[in-house]
Amino acid sequence: MNKSLPVLLTMTILSGIALSSTFVSADTEVIDRVELTVPVACTMSGTGTTHTATLSPGTYSGESGNEYENGIGKTTLTAICNDDNGFSIYAIGFTGNQYEGENHTKLVGTNTNGTIATKAYVSGDATSNWSMKLTKVTNPGSGDPITYNPENLTITTNYDNWIAVPATYTKVAQYKANTGSSTTDTTLGVKLETTYAAYIASNQAADTYVGQVKYTMVHPYDAATPIIPKSLDTATTMQEVTFCLDELQEGQVYTLTDSRDNQQYKTARLADGNCWLLDNLALDPTDPTTAANMNENNTNATTAAINNLLNGGSTTTGWSNTAVANVTSGFNSFNVPMVNNVSKDTLVTSYGPAATNGQAKVGIYYNYCAASVSTYCYASDDGLDVPDTAIDASQDICPANWRMPTGGTAGEYSILAQEYGSTATETNSLQYNLSTPLSGTYTYNSTGSQGSGGVWWSSTYIGPGGVYIMNLPSADVIVLSGGGSRMYGFSIRCLVNS
Repeated sequence: MNKSLPVLLTMTILSGIALSSTFVSADTEVIDRVELTVPVACTMSGTGTTHTATLSPGTYSGESGNEYENGIGKTTLTAICNDDNGFSIYAIGFTGNQYEGENHTKLVGTNTNGTIATKAYVSGDATSNWSMKLTKVTNPGSGDPITYNPENLTITTNYDNWIAVPATYTKVAQYKANTGSSTTDTTLGVKLETTYAAYIASNQAADTYVGQVKYTMVHPYDAATPIIPKSLDTATTMQEVTFCLDELQEGQVYTLTDSRDNQQYKTARLADGNCWLLDNLALDPTDPTTAANMNENNTNATTAAINNLLNGGSTTTGWSNTAVANVTSGFNSFNVPMVNNVSKDTLVTSYGPAATNGQAKVGIYYNYCAASVSTYCYASDDGLDVPDTAIDASQDICPANWRMPTGGTAGEYSILAQEYGSTATETNSLQYNLSTPLSGTYTYNSTGSQGSGGVWWSSTYIGPGGVYIMNLPSADVIVLSGGGSRMYGFSIRCLVNS
């Protein structure tokens, strides 16, 4: 008889502590870092309004006992910079848009065109007939997020009392942090107020008299005096022109000098309201003297772009450019800035105010890499250096404050063409008013179409290999929507907006 055997269950429990070394690989660690750069920033804001008052003849609005003894209105300026280099505030008086001229610091009648009489004790000199006074705001009020430090604000001598509105850019206030001060000074701003006064003679004609003051902030506190805004009628150099004055007579020709090479150009305000060059650009960046004079203060380009154009190599765009070359053959590159000056002084058929005896100079041919001051030098086809999106040229070889026109059917060339006709010999034509010489082109190994046509660059992208152009294939036909290959040599015109 079989006997059942018992089943033996055995459980072993081990307890204790196991010690071992742990190995951590660098490949298993991740370190995040956030780096935020805050640039130097300076801002100035103001109430910027029209101050009105009605003054009886024979009174002075800044005189004790007068109804307006504390001046006419108040302009409050708030200024701040986020570093320790401080800033200065400049002021200049002007009438309308005119910053210079006979009445540029006078209160001028809107109906009589007369001026307020000048009284010496009011304005201090005969160039101005109204005065201004600046004061610090020492208690700006609660709830303002800016901490103000009026102790570091200095009102320029004489501007703490009534003094003539300045005829030229004049420093009226300065802010400078204390030497050796802590970085908390970088958060400090200042407020100041300006009030105005004028003397009204007993025989002053009844009218509304108007004048203006422009305030400009510069950084650091000892920066150069700002340039007075000028239009064609008050400037002597191209670079001084900052706007196209509406009051300029259309078609009135002014001659200005390009400060980079002392080349003179005829200019005019045309029917579209913009101021245009009436000559083809003739700046030669291969000339050593011209190259040495080019900088971001006189050229519509940054220092990096100019250096890249002149010296080759790009530190800002990734494009491998070589230095600009004067090429007499082989205008066949998208990537290398090229110019041709062989025909610079060649005379060809031209119409309009820049022509002499029906002729004008060709100027210089630029491929687009040179025209854009080396900023638009990528290849025409797919590649690593081709932008992902269509872009327009934002820098060019025009003088500072000037630029190449926009192109295409909605561009500035097209708008100008709509203002004029297209028969070159007629005075109402684009060719006549823009005074376009039949300057031809430079492609591959030689010039072409000199005396029979011309092509001018725009700043507007059309496709991987080209941009919009203005094309005059003959004396009577204008084509505005055609595109030009960026490696060819075309002419350049520049403009300033109204």
